[in-house]
Amino acid sequence: MYLPAIVALVSDQAERPKYATVVWEGDSREVLQAFPEDVRQNFGFELWQLQQGERPRDYRPLPSIGTGVLELRDQDERAWYRVIYLSRINDVIYVLHCFEKKSREMPRKDFEKAKQRLKALKARLAEEKRHEKRS
Repeated sequence: MYLPAIVALVSDQAERPKYATVVWEGDSREVLQAFPEDVRQNFGFELWQLQQGERPRDYRPLPSIGTGVLELRDQDERAWYRVIYLSRINDVIYVLHCFEKKSREMPRKDFEKAKQRLKALKARLAEEKRHEKRS
């Protein structure tokens, strides 16, 4: 008899999902802000979806850059636009690099920049973890 009341009580107290924080590496935020308005709005919505734990509309994994690295994709009549990010870790989404391109291939300089920022981020996170253990 009391079981429905207990279930209702438990579900009434359910926590809301925690929204992830977006951390921008290097100049990625400034680059994104220079994209055309429609592209910025699309990426903003897709980042918001990621913050809520949802899947964005147009993305793909980039294992050649690193494990857990993905890209958001958009385009207009002028160019293709990309946001490269590291999937959610401890409620943080790390935007590694943003760029636009004119051809299907990712320009080597953008590939290298994303890889370099991922390496620096991993080193920083490892250092923070070591520091936490000492505290």
